[in-house]
Amino acid sequence: MNTTLRDHPAFRAEALRLEGKRATRTRTLDVFDPYTGTRVGTVPLASIDDVRAAFDYAAAYRPTLTRYERSQILERAAVLMRERTEEASDLISLESGLSKQDSRYEIGRVADVFKFASIEALRDDSQSFSCDLTPHGKKRRVFSQREPLAGVIVAITPFNHPMNQVAHKVAPAIATNNRVLLKPSEKVPLSALYLADVLYEAGLPAPMLQVLTGDPREIADELITHALAELVTFTGGVAIGKYIAAKAAYRRVVLELGGNDPLIVLDDADLERAATLAVQGSYKNSGQRCTAVKRMLVQQRVAADFTELVVEKTRAWSFGDPFDASNQMGTVIDAAAAQLFEARVNEAIAGGARLRIGNQRNGALYAPTVLDGVDPSMTLVREETFGPVSPIIAFDTLDDAIRISNGTPFGLSSGVCTNRQDAITRFINELRVGTVNVWEVPGYRIELTPFGGIKDSGLGYKEGVQEAMKSFTNLKTFSLPWE
Repeated sequence: MNTTLRDHPAFRAEALRLEGKRATRTRTLDVFDPYTGTRVGTVPLASIDDVRAAFDYAAAYRPTLTRYERSQILERAAVLMRERTEEASDLISLESGLSKQDSRYEIGRVADVFKFASIEALRDDSQSFSCDLTPHGKKRRVFSQREPLAGVIVAITPFNHPMNQVAHKVAPAIATNNRVLLKPSEKVPLSALYLADVLYEAGLPAPMLQVLTGDPREIADELITHALAELVTFTGGVAIGKYIAAKAAYRRVVLELGGNDPLIVLDDADLERAATLAVQGSYKNSGQRCTAVKRMLVQQRVAADFTELVVEKTRAWSFGDPFDASNQMGTVIDAAAAQLFEARVNEAIAGGARLRIGNQRNGALYAPTVLDGVDPSMTLVREETFGPVSPIIAFDTLDDAIRISNGTPFGLSSGVCTNRQDAITRFINELRVGTVNVWEVPGYRIELTPFGGIKDSGLGYKEGVQEAMKSFTNLKTFSLPWE
């Protein structure tokens, strides 16, 4: 990190704030820039006692914010995020290695989450039902209303969207008057702390959001089993998600887990348009999205032409220093992740796949990579490869495409490139995924709409502001005499 970045207001403010915390804590955790290897910050290393104290602090506070007050806090936070796009995106790029193009885009998404939550906080979602609908009915009316949870929400977020993943947990909780203990990824904790400070500045009472930074091996069990934890919402890997589901026992769990999302291209497709979607879906956010294009399923007749277009567009995809504004892609999260991608690609090549471009690594910097001749049984496409790799699988028939797409344990999202209405209908009805996007990347959505997967991608519960607000509340019904 150069002197200019070190002196940036966002970095300086974060360093000063964390310095104050270090004065009262002896255990700390260092945060490193994946591109340069430079230490960019230090955060407290929370203990089990810290977790218990945080639960006690939250439990002692009963939120009484009106809908209007909640909406105003969220609206102010949205405005602040848009005003501070550069400093906030600098912090994301520093600790995650994401390009400035990607981190700026993420700040816009965070502002959208807060804006949508501010609108939804005002929505009266109560219902009423007449009771005189049958011969044995009565002159009564049943009403319903949503209430915040009595306990505390535990939110655990991953590294790939350091602020937006946090926003998707915290904003719906604020909109529903809940209290949250947030455990961000230990790889990108500075962004979560920054976002929390923005919310406090916008007027959020401190007991409604506490950020606990530390080693999940030490504090995660306490977070998910504490008596005051009523709901655990987690975004991350499948193995950890299943562990949480088993460990949390009789608690509500909302799991957004991995994906192995296909982009399916039929032989009637506009190949130029499809290839553009393919590379965008593979390389944006350094390929580190659960909804990134992880497999390209292409009908045999057009596979060669499609592959050449993908190789050409990949060659033009600029990558390197995250703070070079001309680069479309920065690093992946760390060198270990890049080594895993390299190993899986090498294994696929040894198994008969053909490397067309890429597979070059320098620390955490991994070049956008294209392979064709990939077999669905290869680890590269059987498992989730969470990086900028474009494996191309050729298929013959529509039945083959559906079979191959459904042939992994994952079921998050998909993209389809065809104009055939019969095929579109079959994909929508037969792909075992949470989302089917026609002529779009699997990751397309807006922050308001339902999002989530099935199978190893999740339990079927959805995120997105509206759905999360439902998960974060209890539905109470009551009835009254009604003449």
